[in-house]
Amino acid sequence: MQVLSAGSAPADSINPAVVQVMDELVLDLSREYPKPLTTEAIESSDVVITMGCGDACPIFPGKRYLDWQLDGPAGKPVEEVRPIRDEIDRRVQVLLAELEPATA
Repeated sequence: MQVLSAGSAPADSINPAVVQVMDELVLDLSREYPKPLTTEAIESSDVVITMGCGDACPIFPGKRYLDWQLDGPAGKPVEEVRPIRDEIDRRVQVLLAELEPATA
């Protein structure tokens, strides 16, 4: 399984509060940077998760789209970013359980 992250209008750098809350989970984002959402990325995906990008995200037939209506972390302090992180994690865990092949 491969996971990509991209944005329809990526910022110049990752929000420092996001870097901090992910570091709390021992996920180092210090060398990462926001990436633009490309047509190629969507075409190669089986599942596309959006967070309110609306018309900015291209739609391709045969793809599964999930629009997770979540507050973005922009301008929020770490204390408000943690619950966003935790909700994304919860939803990802549910999706992974759904996508993983059943074991006998």
